[in-house]
Amino acid sequence: MRASAAAEKAGIRSVSIVASGFMRQARAIAQALGASNLAVAEYPGVIMVDSEEELRRKVEEVLITRVVQGLTTPVQDSVKTIEPEVRDIVFKGTLEQVQESFHRNLWTDGLPVIPPTRDKVEEFLGFTDRCPEEVIGVLGPENREATIWNIAVNGVMAGCRPEYMPILVAIVEAIAEPDFRIEDAGSTPGWEPLVILNGPIMKELDFNCGSGAMRVGRLANTSIGRFLKLYIRNVAGVRIAPGAIDKGSIAQSFNVVLAENEDAVAELGWQPFSVDRGFELGENVVTVQSVINISPPCYSGGNAPVEHMKTIAEVIGQQSMAYWTATCAHHGRSYPLFVLSPSVARVIAGGGWTKGQMRQYLYDNVKIRAGWMEGVARRTGMTSFSFCACVEAGLVPEAYCLSADPNRMVPVFQRPDWIGIVVSGDPGRNQSRGYMQNQKQGTPTSKKIVLPAIWRQLLK
Repeated sequence: MRASAAAEKAGIRSVSIVASGFMRQARAIAQALGASNLAVAEYPGVIMVDSEEELRRKVEEVLITRVVQGLTTPVQDSVKTIEPEVRDIVFKGTLEQVQESFHRNLWTDGLPVIPPTRDKVEEFLGFTDRCPEEVIGVLGPENREATIWNIAVNGVMAGCRPEYMPILVAIVEAIAEPDFRIEDAGSTPGWEPLVILNGPIMKELDFNCGSGAMRVGRLANTSIGRFLKLYIRNVAGVRIAPGAIDKGSIAQSFNVVLAENEDAVAELGWQPFSVDRGFELGENVVTVQSVINISPPCYSGGNAPVEHMKTIAEVIGQQSMAYWTATCAHHGRSYPLFVLSPSVARVIAGGGWTKGQMRQYLYDNVKIRAGWMEGVARRTGMTSFSFCACVEAGLVPEAYCLSADPNRMVPVFQRPDWIGIVVSGDPGRNQSRGYMQNQKQGTPTSKKIVLPAIWRQLLK
């Protein structure tokens, strides 16, 4: 739809071929692009479950006619939608009436919200030195402006505390970066964003980085994770049915904030994740990335680094992350994240291993059979995929095409330096988890948290 909109703006007639299950999403995206008149030719059914004969029949008997109609039908004027102004009061009523109104307008995540009254919003604005009307960016797919004001509004709704506002602003700055591709948050794999937090602010605002680090329950971790999901829904416009743009086929729920245990990291002699991302030690930093799947809990044992790394490579890398190898190769991106409990990290670091050695071990030892994975790619819709074609296109290293043997083993991870490592969780247990990232959608994006000039005074 985006390509068709660009073609139409250039004066070239276009028709988008869209399968039945995506028709509502296509219309919603066209509306958001200001081009609700874009011609669409519907392919009836689900392409990837049709036989070759059925595919040919539908194209010849149905699709070709619809394509011709789309190219020859006169273009109608686009329909424009009118939304409330920034400071408009959109509803007055009891708490229950507010909940019902917001739910009916698709402004909630299905849970009760805190009504964003002007007084509540102003409380949040008191924790930033930035102008409420400041525009941080424009978020697709519905192309709304991300502003300091609507960050505060959604922060209130999510149940955040006003002092979380600097973190909320940094999170939105991250997802507003073009390379993050927030417009793809409604793609069929159903990925969810994950916020990783570093810096002294974790202790100041009582974030959990110990047992149950990724469990709903601690206010800071939970409400900020919920905020990001609400913000993507309300401002970017990625809503599940009865909305139309979120096409996560089965999808998953939102992630709470992952806070790194920087005390444990310091004891190991390692640097925190934020320093790996290019920031100074002691700076408050958020990193946001997509998560397409989460591994099972991985228990490793022994007092030698390689004993733990063998288990982590097999359970997290081989069994959980390898399935997404072709998709990442097709797009030339892959940023897997490994979260180690302090006890596991202590053995690895105590044996003299650096994070760099961990990354290299995972790159060298987590591999998958090329022919099987190319078959997986075809079943996901990449019908002409091959690793050698990806190498020729410069998307992945030559290691993916050292021969034409379908039984050759290829790396699951494209580059060692793209592997993220965070220390968090129960220090009394030997567990790790993996978070697989979704290629060029939701690439890790980091922002420094900027505190107001009177931060210390505000916290008292």
